[in-house]
Amino acid sequence: MANSKVHSGSLVGAIVLFLSIPTVLWAVENETRPVLMLQINGAIGPGVGDYLTEAIEKARQTPVPPQLILITMNTPGGLVTTLRDINQAILASPIPIACFVYPPGSRAASAGTYMLYACHIAAMAPATTLGAATPVQIGAPVPGPGQEGEKGEKPSSAMEKKTLNDAIAYIRSLAQLRGRNADWAELAVREAATLTAAEAREQNVIDLVADTPTALLAALQGRQVQVGTYTITLHTQDAAIIESDPDWRNRFLATITDPNIAYILLMLGIYGLLLEFYSPGIGVAGVTGGIALVLALFAFHLLPVNFAGAALLLLGTGMLVAEAMLPSFGIIGIGGVVAFVIGSIFLFDTEFQPIRIALPLIAAVTLVSSLFLSIVLGLVWRGRQQPVVSGQEAIIGAEVSALEEFEGQGHVLMDGESWEAVSADRLKPGQLAVVTAMEGLILQVRAKDKEEMENGTDTR
Repeated sequence: MANSKVHSGSLVGAIVLFLSIPTVLWAVENETRPVLMLQINGAIGPGVGDYLTEAIEKARQTPVPPQLILITMNTPGGLVTTLRDINQAILASPIPIACFVYPPGSRAASAGTYMLYACHIAAMAPATTLGAATPVQIGAPVPGPGQEGEKGEKPSSAMEKKTLNDAIAYIRSLAQLRGRNADWAELAVREAATLTAAEAREQNVIDLVADTPTALLAALQGRQVQVGTYTITLHTQDAAIIESDPDWRNRFLATITDPNIAYILLMLGIYGLLLEFYSPGIGVAGVTGGIALVLALFAFHLLPVNFAGAALLLLGTGMLVAEAMLPSFGIIGIGGVVAFVIGSIFLFDTEFQPIRIALPLIAAVTLVSSLFLSIVLGLVWRGRQQPVVSGQEAIIGAEVSALEEFEGQGHVLMDGESWEAVSADRLKPGQLAVVTAMEGLILQVRAKDKEEMENGTDTR
């Protein structure tokens, strides 16, 4: 019996030791693992979203992943669709992620606030702010308590209420997941409330206030973080920081999804294809226009495009083209300019300024478009309507004079040159005739009618 107890105790001890080996190995490896640092500096758009989600995915697939992903941010906000993609990557990450509003003077406004609430660790540097998370597509302000209309109904539309309530539920769910202040999160959405770093720490909106990323990592030494069903202890005191900047693909995507760049690409695409259509050549305009148009359509696929604005923009372009070809005394052209400007202003369906086209750019493109379509394209179109001045087409219908008297075969003078001709009419020297056909280098002519000669009519 004693031996069986000894063997049982040894077996239990061996099992406990075996199960503790992964924990020991994790602690040893965790001490040597670096910290991956990502940066957000500007509006959160498709380019930033691609950069962050790709970096998080690569980090989790690395054979020796980093023990912590640190995202420093300074952003005025961004697109809701991009924000949700980023937060999904953060929530699904098996690696703890810390969001840090840095450097001093930065802010995590609007979408940045949602990101802070989604991260496992939220921190801010002194002299930074967060908040103002009201969805920007809500045009009119949502009245607070006691501000109802005359019949007790709030003036906001049903769609605005749905958007607002969805945003409130979303940020509250993130706050509850991370154990942070959900009531203030609702105020940030409903009333666009903001906080300083010290106030955010005091109200349990963030976890830490630190001066630098190095100071933040020192403060996180030994901190336990809940990631899914696992509790991870951080060893960041002397951890190396590996910075991961956006690669060329992320930078290219961020460039073409800039609303101003996408707008210019769209116009270049339209102009290039129009110029190639009305003045076919070696294809430079067509190839350039086609590439620009495809890039613009790809960017619009990722941006919140207002289809009414896009329709007005295309309508205005079409009316400017028509003005260049039809004598409308400027009526179509003026309507085209008005439609073009209105369509450009409402092209992107958001009130968030960084995701809108700059008004000076709209004015410049409108002026250039009006000049290009009315002058350049007008000249090309009128040039195509001119009669042919060379080749066989120019010879048919030309006026010639007989060099000798003949009926049948003889010679005529055309543009100072002697040509062999065949005529069914008898022609006298100097008599005018008209070329009706050409076979090889022999002209077929007929005598110019007396009526035509008297009226001075040119048959060309």
